[in-house]
Amino acid sequence: MSEKQISREQRRKAIERQKKAEKKKNKKTPGASLIKRILLTVVIIGLAGFVFGIGLFTYYASSAPDLDEELLRDPISPTFLAADGTTEIPYATAENREYIEYEDIPKVMEDAILATEDNRFYSHSGIDVIRLGGAVIANITDGFGSQGASTITQQVIKNSFLSHDKTLKRKAQEAYLAYQLEQEYEKEEIFEMYFNKILMSGNIYGFGTASEHFYGKPVSELEMHEAALLAGMPQSPNRYNPFTNPENAETRRNIVLSLMEQHEKISTEEKEQAQAASVTDSLLPEEQRPTAPTGEYTAFMEMVTEELQSLDGGFALDEGLTIYTTLEPDVQKTVNATMASDLFFDEEVESAMTVVDTETGAIRAVGAARDYSGDIRTNYATSRDRVVGSTIKPLTVYGPAVEYLDWSTGQPIVDEPYSYDSGQEIRNVDGQFLGSMTIREALYRSRNIPAVKTLKEVGAGNASDFVQNLGLEIGEVYESTALGADNISTVDMAGAFAAFGNEGIYTKPHTITKIVFRDGTTEEVVKPESVPAMKDSTAYMVTDMLRDVVNPNLSGSTGKEAAISGLDMAGKTGTSNYSEEELADYGLDSSSAPDIWFAGYTPEYSVSVWTGYPTRATGIDTASQERLLAQRLFKNVMSQISSSESGTFDKPDSVVELVVEAGTSPLKLASDYTPGYLRRSELFVRGAEPTRVSEQFIQQEPDAPTGLRADVSGNTAALSWNHSDAGDVSFEVSVETGGSRSVLTTTGNTSYSFNGLEAGGTYTFLVTAVNDGERSDPASVIVNVSAPEQPEEPEEEPADEPEEEPEQPAEDGSDSEEENPTDEENTEDSNNEGNGNNNGTGNGNNNGNNNGNGQGNNNNGSGGDGENGNQGDNAPDGDTGEEEEAEANPASSPNRQENDSADND
Repeated sequence: MSEKQISREQRRKAIERQKKAEKKKNKKTPGASLIKRILLTVVIIGLAGFVFGIGLFTYYASSAPDLDEELLRDPISPTFLAADGTTEIPYATAENREYIEYEDIPKVMEDAILATEDNRFYSHSGIDVIRLGGAVIANITDGFGSQGASTITQQVIKNSFLSHDKTLKRKAQEAYLAYQLEQEYEKEEIFEMYFNKILMSGNIYGFGTASEHFYGKPVSELEMHEAALLAGMPQSPNRYNPFTNPENAETRRNIVLSLMEQHEKISTEEKEQAQAASVTDSLLPEEQRPTAPTGEYTAFMEMVTEELQSLDGGFALDEGLTIYTTLEPDVQKTVNATMASDLFFDEEVESAMTVVDTETGAIRAVGAARDYSGDIRTNYATSRDRVVGSTIKPLTVYGPAVEYLDWSTGQPIVDEPYSYDSGQEIRNVDGQFLGSMTIREALYRSRNIPAVKTLKEVGAGNASDFVQNLGLEIGEVYESTALGADNISTVDMAGAFAAFGNEGIYTKPHTITKIVFRDGTTEEVVKPESVPAMKDSTAYMVTDMLRDVVNPNLSGSTGKEAAISGLDMAGKTGTSNYSEEELADYGLDSSSAPDIWFAGYTPEYSVSVWTGYPTRATGIDTASQERLLAQRLFKNVMSQISSSESGTFDKPDSVVELVVEAGTSPLKLASDYTPGYLRRSELFVRGAEPTRVSEQFIQQEPDAPTGLRADVSGNTAALSWNHSDAGDVSFEVSVETGGSRSVLTTTGNTSYSFNGLEAGGTYTFLVTAVNDGERSDPASVIVNVSAPEQPEEPEEEPADEPEEEPEQPAEDGSDSEEENPTDEENTEDSNNEGNGNNNGTGNGNNNGNNNGNGQGNNNNGSGGDGENGNQGDNAPDGDTGEEEEAEANPASSPNRQENDSADND
C-alpha cells in the first residue's frame, strides 16, 4: 500500500488537537463581553430616553395653543400698570404700522434678514436641525439657554403665542407649532408675517414702518447698507437705534454685511463698500423726523422698555405682556410740575431728578429734563457724564471710615494745609483752615481737606468696595475721588443714598416688578433682590451725620435750604468745578460751577437732583442764589410727596450714643467736670466705644464770697458781698444764733436782707458759694444786738474828789462802754479802719464828728468808730476790704458786726 498507515495513537492526538483548536476558537474574552454589555445598556437607555422624550414632547405639545391668523399677522400691544397694580399707564401701541406685502419686499432686504436670522429658511420645515445641533452643544458647554436655534418660523410662533422663557415646555410647543405653521402656510406668507410684526424700536413694528421712520422712504428704496442696518436691529431694538446710538448701529450693521458675504448673498467688494458708508448721513434729518410720543410718563416708560429688553428671558413689547411697573403717578405729576415751575432762574439751565423708594429701590418718578419732548432729547436723569462733587463724600470717604475703621461720628480730624501725594495743594471752598474738628463737622461743613485725609486712612480698596456694594461703577479710586466722581446718574445716586436710609440694605433701582404673559396666569417676578451693602451701624451713623447737613439751626451746615420741618431727613450737597484752563477758555470766573447736586432721603423716599447747563461752557454762579436751585427743587418735591407717616430713622442696637469731651484724642468720655461747651454727644459702633473718662478737668470748689458786710437798721441786717463768678454760681445764706444754724435762702444774687434781729442777740451770718454741687469756704460776719438798757440811780459825788465831766449818752439811748484802746489796738485801728485821725483814737461822741479822712458819720449820727461809721482814711472814699471792716472797734456801738476772713469759719 502506498499510503502510510496511521496508528491509533496518532489518530487520538489528531482528534485532541482539533478539539483544542475549536475550543480556543469559541472562547470569549472578558473585555469584549464588557464592551458588549455597555453598548447594549446605552442602546436601551437611549431607546428609553427617546421614548420618554417623545412622550414628554407629546404631552407639552398637547397643551400648545391653536394657531390664530390674526395673532400671527398683528403684533400685540403690551399693558403697563402703575405701582398700585390697577392703574393703566398709556404708552406704546402697534396701531401705526406700514404693512408690506411679500411681493413688495426688496431682495436685498430679504437677503439681509435671512443671512442674519435664518439662512436655511427655505429648506427646513420649521426647525433647523443643523442650527439646533450647534445650539445643543453650546447649551451643554455654556449652560441651558445660552444660545438659541429659533428659525424665523419659530420666532413668528413665539412672538404670536408663547412666552420668551427658556424652558423645555416652551421649546417643545414652539417646535410643534412651527411645524404646524409650515404645513398650513407658504414660506412667503410666514416671511411676510415676520417682516411686518417684528419690534424694531420703541413702538415701531415691522421693517416697512422702520424704513419710513429712520430713512423717510419706503422699504423698496433702501440701499444695501440701510437694509443691513435695519436687519440687525431686532436683536436689540433700542441699543441699535441709529438716531440715539449710531455707533452701536454701525457695529451691528457691519456684522450683518459680513454674514451676507459669508452666505454668498453679496460679494466682498459690495460688503466693503456698504461698510464704508456713513450711518448718519442717510438718516432722516432731525427737523423732518416724526415727533416721538410724549406725555407725562414718557421718560419713565422709556426706562421701562430699556429695562425690559435688558432682562434675562428676551421679553418684547409685541408679545401682549402685562407689565407691572413701579410708577406712582401722583409723584410723577409732582416732579413734572416742579420741572416746569418758576424755581429756575433762567430758561437755559437744566435739571434732572429721580425719586426712589427708600426701602425697595423702586423708581417712583423721573424728571428727565425741563422739556422732555421731540425725537432727539436727552434724559439727564440717566446720563452719567456729569461730576457729582462732594455728594460722593459719604460714599467714598465717611461711610467706609465707619464701616472698615470703626470710626465714630466724633472722630477728630484736622482741617489744615494739605496736599495730594503729587504735591498739588488742596483747597477748601473758602480758602480757610478751621483746625481740629470731628468728621461730623467736616461732613456737614463739606470741608475738602478732612475728606481727602480720611480717604487716605480708609484706603482706595475699601472705598472702591464700598461704592461697588452700592451699585456704583466709578472706576479706580484716587485721592481726588474724595471730592467727586463721574459715571454716576441721578438714578444711581438716589439708589445709593437709599441704602443709608434702609439699614444698609441696597436694592438696585428698577422700574419693573412683575411680568404676566398673555395667558393671564403665567408670570415672572423680575424685581432685583435686596442685598446688604454695609452694616446697619454704618448706615445709621452716616445718616445721623447727614441730618446735620440739613439742620437749619446749625451754623455752617451746607444743605439747610433743603430742610423740611417735621421730616426726619438726611442729605448731602455737591458742587463740581472747572479747571483753570476751562475757566480761561469759557471766559468764566472762579465762582462758576458746571454741576450742582443735592441728594437727600427720608425713611420713605430718596431723591437725587442735578442742576447745570447742557454744556460745560456755561456755569452756575455759586456766589449767588443760583447755587441753591438743586436744594429748592428737592424741597419742592419732597415736601409734597412725603406722607405724615414717613417715620424716623431708628438707632440700631449696634450703635451706642455717648457724651465725650471734645478735643481729646483718642476720644474720652466727658467727666462730671467737663465744661458744657466741650461736651459732645456722638455715636459709636458698639464694642468700639471709649471707656476712659477724661481727666482734663478736675473737681474745683468755687471761690469764696468776698467783702461780706451787714448793714443793720432796726431789726434788719442787710447783707451784701462780692464774687468773681457771680453769674455761674448760687449762694447759700445761713445764720447761726443761740447755738443752732439754719439756712435762710439760696440765691443767685449778691445781697440778702434778714429781718429777724432781736435785742440782745448775737448773729453769725455765713454765705457759701455753690457750683455744680461744689461748695466754697463760707464768708461770715457777726452782728451783736445790745439789750435795752435800764435807768441808773444817780451817784453821790465824793466831796474830796475832783468833779468829773459827765458822760454824754448815745443818741440811741445806750451808753458807750468802749475804753480807749491800747497802743496795739490803736495801731490796728489806724491801719485797718482809719477812724478819727491817724493816731487811731477813733472814739465817737455824741457830736458825731471825726477828724480823720474817713469822714466818720455813722447811720445813727454818732461819730467815730462803730461798724456803722465809714471806714478808713487809708481806703479811698471810705471803701475798704473785707478784713478791715471785720476788726473795727467791736464794742463801740450797740449793734456790733464782726467780719471773719473767708479762710476761717
